[in-house]
Amino acid sequence: MIKHGFSGHTLLIAAGLLLAATASAAQQASEAKAVKPTSGKVAARAMKPELEARAIAILRATSERLAAARSMSFTALVTYESPSRIGPALAYTTVSEVAMQRPDKLRVITPGDGPGSEFYYNGKTMTAFAPAENLVAVTAAPPTIDAALKAAFDGAAIYFPFTDLLVADPYKALADGLTLAFYIGQSKVIGGTTTDMVALVNDNVFVQVWIGSEDKLPRMLRAVYRNDPLRLRHQMELTNWKLDPVLAPDTFSSSKAVAATPIAFAHPGGSAANAFKPPVKTRPAAKPAKAQ
Repeated sequence: MIKHGFSGHTLLIAAGLLLAATASAAQQASEAKAVKPTSGKVAARAMKPELEARAIAILRATSERLAAARSMSFTALVTYESPSRIGPALAYTTVSEVAMQRPDKLRVITPGDGPGSEFYYNGKTMTAFAPAENLVAVTAAPPTIDAALKAAFDGAAIYFPFTDLLVADPYKALADGLTLAFYIGQSKVIGGTTTDMVALVNDNVFVQVWIGSEDKLPRMLRAVYRNDPLRLRHQMELTNWKLDPVLAPDTFSSSKAVAATPIAFAHPGGSAANAFKPPVKTRPAAKPAKAQ
């Protein structure tokens, strides 16, 4: 259960709305000033999908930095929106402590919000552990992290929104199907460092990424899925980065999980984790036939 507390925040909300309105007005004025009349041919050429060299270079740099690491650990704070009964979206959060070692070891501990979970992969088996319920599911696993992540999703709807950062070729995962990529500018407020902002677009999703200008590590990703009529937002903040740390062998196992009550490693019957996953397209319900 996620609890919300709003008392005492009226002034902060009013200030936030004022700042947002001011920024929006300034942005609209700037955009209006920048727009110039163009012929239909020029406008069409301007809208043509394009992979900007600077954006791709930044994406390659962060991908190469991650791919070169033989081990890594980081914290992922994920915020995703879900429709409410009255219309405006509600925001839910999860936090995951991640540790991996190439080519065949991974641990993801997600204490909350919601039901806590732990995932362990050691090159031979995958273990999904629910500590509060004291339930564990274990299955044989493929020999690589890439294959194990796919098997976990296909077999049990286990998905991590930071999957593309863990695979052997992050650039291929991130750049697959790109139709548009462009450089936005720099920020000095994300991750406590200077970051380069890049927008990445494919047929399914629009993602804005903040990447450290010096260390080339991703600090935040913000996504909206293009087939989602509600334009719900998904955000992931990445902190506590450590590349090539020495990880103890027992990092990728749990004595508590071994002693838990076993259950089948299978799809739970619901949908996969929706953070950073495209919404499922649904067909409208058929209208009942009229009485003859």
